[in-house]
Amino acid sequence: MDQKITETVEEYKSGKIDRREFLGKLTMLTGSTAAAVALLPLIDKKGVRASIHSQEDIHTEFIKYPGGTGEVIAYLAKPEVDKKLPGVIVIHENRGLVPHIRDVTRRMAQEGFVSIAPDALSPMGGTPENEDEGRTKMQELNYESTVKDFVAAVQYLKTNPLTTGKVGCTGFCWGGAMTNQVAVNSPDLTAAVPYYGRQPEPEDVPKIKASVMAHYAGEDERINSGIPAFEEALKKAGIDYQIFIYEGAAHAFNNDSNPQRYHKEAAELAWKRTIAFFKEKLGVG
Repeated sequence: MDQKITETVEEYKSGKIDRREFLGKLTMLTGSTAAAVALLPLIDKKGVRASIHSQEDIHTEFIKYPGGTGEVIAYLAKPEVDKKLPGVIVIHENRGLVPHIRDVTRRMAQEGFVSIAPDALSPMGGTPENEDEGRTKMQELNYESTVKDFVAAVQYLKTNPLTTGKVGCTGFCWGGAMTNQVAVNSPDLTAAVPYYGRQPEPEDVPKIKASVMAHYAGEDERINSGIPAFEEALKKAGIDYQIFIYEGAAHAFNNDSNPQRYHKEAAELAWKRTIAFFKEKLGVG
């Protein structure tokens, strides 16, 4: 994090400046109110709640691609290199395309992938700044249409001149369940990495053509109740798969913007495994 921003955060944490003054200084340092507001979910008086990863040598922009039911807004991040790279879709949780997921998308790009994070709330104009409002809007989505929008992201990356045509997908919580649906509905997907997501129906599992690596929290009884049937279906269908359960971790353990949920050891190990899996299956040296 920029040193001046860090110093401003420390002033706010210590009570030397109030929230209004803090936001004013942050706006000056980041160059715009929008950029400052984007940082606020990552910061509170207890400190920085999520690492703000460097964007050095990473190009980022918001793009639109043709979805199943209309244009889909997505956040794109890619390394600044003159060669084609594999693509990875990053699917957000149940609050929409929040700053944390954009951060994860940048991390994925830093690992050597053209990465996009589609916004499920595109039909409603995109994710609002208020996360509670985003959660409410997510409940209003037509699920079948939303699946089509995310499946379309596979074709967008597969045919994108920036990519090699190999595409992976990962997602968290709601996004983990959606990752499973993308795997079921897109035969062009090469690798799927759902994090603590609801499993597909056993009868749909044979439709999966991708290799699967599924991450689960040990303390997540509701989601984990579906693991045995999922694994049995994966085995029966002859699908290349791996399942990891992180004991002591709770649901959403990867979300480092939520200190109540974040489990550092589990998150770092799962991420290491995820990146190695994508590099192997998608062909990154």
